[in-house]
Amino acid sequence: MSLYDYIHDGQAIYKQSFATIRREANLSKFTEDQARIAVRIIHACGRIEITEQLIFHPEVITATENALQQGKPIFCDAEMVSHGITKRRLSKNNEIICTLNHPDTPMLAQTLQNTRSAAAIHLWGDALEGAVVVIGNAPTTLFHLINLLEAKKIPYPAAIIGVPVGFVGAMESKEALAEWGKIPYLIVKGRQGGSAMAVAAINALAQKQEI
Repeated sequence: MSLYDYIHDGQAIYKQSFATIRREANLSKFTEDQARIAVRIIHACGRIEITEQLIFHPEVITATENALQQGKPIFCDAEMVSHGITKRRLSKNNEIICTLNHPDTPMLAQTLQNTRSAAAIHLWGDALEGAVVVIGNAPTTLFHLINLLEAKKIPYPAAIIGVPVGFVGAMESKEALAEWGKIPYLIVKGRQGGSAMAVAAINALAQKQEI
């Protein structure tokens, strides 16, 4: 006899998890599509109250889905984000790009006197135009991205999922993205965020189905 009893069926766990989220979370402020993304993010962090922190630009879902359907790449700030994206959900085999560990990044960071995460943006090139940016870890990436876009030094992406986590700059960088507001965005207000939430959002956007 086993010491602990638990549900063995993966699909049953999956269905019960999302049913619980929809029963307990307050999704009333979201559209149907926004709620679908919110449920995924809740599932990733285990906190139903995160709905109070989620802010969707009115065009972010459409902009992201259109970019993915056009085969545009997905640029990520960290390997944790890039490796978490489920490639089989990308019907156009979109390229997933993270330049954090590119051999040129450390020298760029030294030249710019900025973090490697921020410097890595300079290697994204023209492919950034109309692409999707997913930031789950580094506030400096988000701050530097906004500054470069405002200065018109890099092409505009279609949408930014900006959910960096942390105690220094995370809250402020997301507030800056929303205040700047020139590109559709999804943010999690405050210090919360992280790779799991970022990945949950982009995976949900890549596979449009009801949960």
